[in-house]
Order: sequence, then structure tokens, then C-alpha cells
Amino acid sequence: MQPMRDTLRAAFLRVLRLDNRRKEIRRGTLDHIRGFHSAILGNERDITIYLPPGYHDRDELRYPVLYMHDGQNLFEPERAFIPGQHWRLAEAADEVIGGRTARPMIIIAIDNTGPSRIDEYTPTRDIKHYGGGKANDYGRMLLEELKPVINAQFRTLADPSNTALGGSSLGGLATLHLGLKHPDSFGGLAVMSPSVWWDNRIILDDVERFDGRNRPRIWLDMGGREGADGLANARMLRDRLLKSGWRYAGNFRYFEDRRADHSERSWAKRAPAVLEFLFPPVELSTPNGS
Repeated sequence: MQPMRDTLRAAFLRVLRLDNRRKEIRRGTLDHIRGFHSAILGNERDITIYLPPGYHDRDELRYPVLYMHDGQNLFEPERAFIPGQHWRLAEAADEVIGGRTARPMIIIAIDNTGPSRIDEYTPTRDIKHYGGGKANDYGRMLLEELKPVINAQFRTLADPSNTALGGSSLGGLATLHLGLKHPDSFGGLAVMSPSVWWDNRIILDDVERFDGRNRPRIWLDMGGREGADGLANARMLRDRLLKSGWRYAGNFRYFEDRRADHSERSWAKRAPAVLEFLFPPVELSTPNGS
């Protein structure tokens, strides 16, 4: 019996060591472009780039890309709007990549510029809020100025099916507006706690006008503690998207987090699921990306 016990014990230790190795998640790295200048917008901002684990190991591999607004809130706690409260997006990406629940991706975090944030993230001028209406110019900056630089400096997959856009609050509004305006550029959208209320819910008009070509995959969510109006608006947007042709079975996901408020901490908790939706493992993806 002793040899049998020794054999079982050795097998158990091998499994234990294997499990421990699996728990050692490889970490991605951060790169930066300081003071990126936009001639279109006439301003500068910092860009932070997350490169997935193993990026520097194999020069032949290329990666899908996620462009995110409010970049200072995503990776570095000292730069967050509320210092110490950030999305922990690098940790989320490391987790889903390490667990093989999402493809390795590059994430481009685009800082907002503070005073011009509302103007750049909104599609129209809202007289009730004394501003707005430069989202299309912001989109031009992203597509005509920033994206070519990213594609030149990093090993990206630049086609729409491998390019996603994401943001929260006004960043969620900008994401949906630009994603519907440029479906030939963005194949996936992360629309988190969007400011549907802007300019009498003008974003609903974008949904109704969408012609259905190159329909992007959309993640839409809202927190249960973001107010009754926030929930009602998100549900209205959900219903309008479904009426316009998006389908739960493939290209649409709606999620309500009952205990979530309007904060970086709440969005951080949902970040892994968002990455898994936008970049599913290859074996779970269909040819059209759904």
C-alpha cells in the first residue's frame, strides 16, 4: 500500500504545482506617448498604451486594439480623477488573457483634456448645458491622427473586426455616436453607463438613422445605483437597439449591475466581462466576429 500512497501523493503534488503555475498570471506592460498633438482639435494630451503579456516575445504576432476615452482613469491610480480609484484595466486584461477567456489585445488609453472634455465627447451642442458638439472632430483626431501613429508604432490588427472603442458616462455617449458614424472603422463598442440624457436623448436618433451596414457588436450597461433616470434611459437605448436590428444571440449584450454606482470602481468591476465580450477567444468567434 505504501508505494500506492507515494504514487498518489506524487501525482497530487504535480497537480498542485501545475495549479500554482496556472495562477501565476503574466503581466502586460505600459508604454506612453507624451503630449500627443492634434492639429484638428488644437490641443495636446497623453496617450497610454497597454501591451499584452508576451508582446515582446514574438515579433510576428499582431493584436486587436481597444481605444478607450478618459485614459488617465484606466491604468495609473495616481492620475485618476479621484486619486487611487482607477479601472485597474491592465490587471483586468492580464486576468482574462491569462485565463484564456479573451484574446490578447492592445489597449490605447486616450487622456481627456479637462476643460474640453464635454465638448469633445458630445455629438451636439446642448443649450441647457452651454456646450458640446465636437465629438465628430474628436473622432477625426482618433481616426486621422492617432490611429495611424498607433498602427505604425505597434503591431496592430487594423481592420474593423479587430478594432474596438469604449468609454463610460460621456465617454459611453461618444463611443456609441462615433461607432455608429464609423462602422467601417470600429467593429466593437463598449458603451458603459452612457449619458443618454444629453440634448434630449439625441443619441437615440443616431440609432434610428443607422443603415445596418457593418453593424458593430455592442456592450451596453448601467448600474442600479445610477438613478432611476439613468436606468430608464439605458433601457430605452437597449430597446431602441434591439428594434433596430441588434440581437442578444450574437452582436449585443446588455447588463445591469444592481449595486453599481457611477464611478471608476464600478466600471473596474465590469471591465473583465467587457474585454471578454469584445475579444472572445478565437474558438468562440464566428467569421463575422459575433
